[in-house]
Amino acid sequence: MKVYKTDQIRNITLTGNAGSGKTTLAEALLFEGGTINRRGEVTAKNTVSDYTQIEQDYGNSVYSALMCTESNGKKINIIDAPGMDDLCGGVVSSLYVTDMNFIVVNASNGVEAGTESASRHADNAHIPVGLIFNQLDHDNSNFESTLEQCKNLFGNKVTVIQYPVDAGPGFSSIVDVLKMKLYKYGKDGGKPEVTDIPASEMDKATELHNELVEMAAENEESLMELYFEQGSLSEEDMRKGIRLGILSRSLYPVVCTCAKKNIGVGRLLEFIGNNAPSPAENIRIKAVEGKSYKMSETEKPSLFVFKTAVEPHVGEITYFKVMTGKIIEGLDLINSTTANKERLSQIFAPVGKNREKVEELVAGDLGCTVKLKDTKYNQTLGTKEADIKYEPIIFPGPRISVAMKAKNESDDEKVGEVLNKIRFEDPTFLIEYSKELKQLIVQGQGEYHLNILKWYFDNIHKIDVEIYQPKIPYRETITKPAQADYRHKKQSGGAGQFGEVHLIIEPYEEGATPKSMFKFGDKEQKISVRDTQEHNLPWGGKLIYNNCIVGGSIDARFMPAILKGIMEKMEEGPLTGSYARDIMVYVYDGKMHPVDSNEISFRLAGRNAFSKAFKNAGPKILEPIYNLNVWVPSDRMGDTMSDLQGRRAMIMGMGSEKNLEKITAKVPLKEMYKYTTSLSSITGGRGLFSMEFSEYEKVPSDVQEELLKAYAEEADEE
Repeated sequence: MKVYKTDQIRNITLTGNAGSGKTTLAEALLFEGGTINRRGEVTAKNTVSDYTQIEQDYGNSVYSALMCTESNGKKINIIDAPGMDDLCGGVVSSLYVTDMNFIVVNASNGVEAGTESASRHADNAHIPVGLIFNQLDHDNSNFESTLEQCKNLFGNKVTVIQYPVDAGPGFSSIVDVLKMKLYKYGKDGGKPEVTDIPASEMDKATELHNELVEMAAENEESLMELYFEQGSLSEEDMRKGIRLGILSRSLYPVVCTCAKKNIGVGRLLEFIGNNAPSPAENIRIKAVEGKSYKMSETEKPSLFVFKTAVEPHVGEITYFKVMTGKIIEGLDLINSTTANKERLSQIFAPVGKNREKVEELVAGDLGCTVKLKDTKYNQTLGTKEADIKYEPIIFPGPRISVAMKAKNESDDEKVGEVLNKIRFEDPTFLIEYSKELKQLIVQGQGEYHLNILKWYFDNIHKIDVEIYQPKIPYRETITKPAQADYRHKKQSGGAGQFGEVHLIIEPYEEGATPKSMFKFGDKEQKISVRDTQEHNLPWGGKLIYNNCIVGGSIDARFMPAILKGIMEKMEEGPLTGSYARDIMVYVYDGKMHPVDSNEISFRLAGRNAFSKAFKNAGPKILEPIYNLNVWVPSDRMGDTMSDLQGRRAMIMGMGSEKNLEKITAKVPLKEMYKYTTSLSSITGGRGLFSMEFSEYEKVPSDVQEELLKAYAEEADEE
């Protein structure tokens, strides 16, 4: 493959609903560009992009796949992105490095959940958008209905470049209102017969042509003046206006294809070459710390890694976009994150699993390399002189959390290794071991996403794993003062152990000061605070520790040991073993032994006295409450509200946003397990939600009883 200059490169992503035909379209584009000489089929498991075992087993794209072809002196880099929203990581990273997003729409289904998802990701990426109406040969294909739905979703930016003459099983002709020609295809598609538009279509074609002329003219003042003078624009001037409209995201062109029959694909390739922005026009990617750069071949070389993958018999593959200068084989670059040197021993232009070795890639081009030492996704490689680091890709936050463990404990270490490897390839998985919950927590985008994870354990790594609901990070606190004492005494020959602690605990509220008097029943207890320590707890809340010892009943050297014992019990609360918080402690009396008293004695005495007092202080379990935002179609509002009420949600407000109805609520984390699955079921995949921690609140009494019972049963089993 020859070396293309920056302005000769076009980078596009194909997104859309699963089943819209993206992979088949990518195959047809490669065939039309001459990259492959035979088109594969998804059902035959021989397509260029869906080449991994899991994609062939599942029958759809799981990972983004980078390919390239050539057309009319242009290099077209194509990324086929997954259609399932659970796999949105591949979409987000692809849109970051490409310059135009073509959303493929199944003309028989119209706007689907995946179409809406692709639209949102395009908006977040601020990337130019084109619409490809595909599968126009289906029985139920309806161009007009699909167009109307797209206008409802995207607004009046949607502009027809092409429309089908005979959508349905006999589909073979497309009217191109930019060129004002009819493209008629044979039964095998391919090269069309280009003719004048028939009289029966001329009125419709002329009307759409005029609309296109107006949309093109609006993008530059000189074009608008020319339009007013002449009443029309030449094809060259229209193309200029269309390019400007695409770049400013004020024009979303609509083109037509039947990828399976190779109808309209060659003209689409031509349209991409003529109208899609070049990388030099992409101003979306910025460097950190406010530094700017120019995507030019003459600058010092630098690249940005947007994806890493591991393939059998190949090892680690690093996919990148050349940001500045030229990348050549054997070039040494510095990783701006690690400061380590990396050598690009080989560089490739990938076509799915196949990779064509190239000697050079210039600014704006996409490529890959192998066997880098320590460079991962979201990292920058550049020369020392370039001194630049590009802003990272921001991946979506997780929507589902599960606990995972190996069924055989001897496989625990292997499970951790596999998860780290998978996280390396898919950054939308988050993995952590929770010390608090004593569980390995895996977070992902949804159940489908987790099913893919399970597939790898079952089929590739042959490890039996269990996936289950994670524990909830409850907190424990108290609601009233309580008094307790505890004597720890142990004698076993020689020096023994002795320590006695008397203490009072009460709830702590922000700004509260220590008291000097407590009353328990008929007895009053006066105390005198000598020293106060305030401890901000790592898990939230505070512990206030007051030394109220007078007369030397407990030596000062034992006070830290008492605090340590109390803190141990705060870390493993007396009710359910959850962290305790917001408690004020007064240690006011005790006893020592001249020989047997030591630190461990007072640590145990303090721990047990605290636990005893805690259980008499109106103990309460607190649960994490989250702020929840839910976006749903208007006709699913009622069902969504009913579902939320069944989850103990408190509705805080309603409104409209993103062409959807928005519900804001507060909801306990306990009730949100697998909510992404429920919401998808209720809304046909169109619902969205986001969650953010808000606060801890007391659980209802019936829930507390449930938790106490479950904890007691668990303790009995152990």
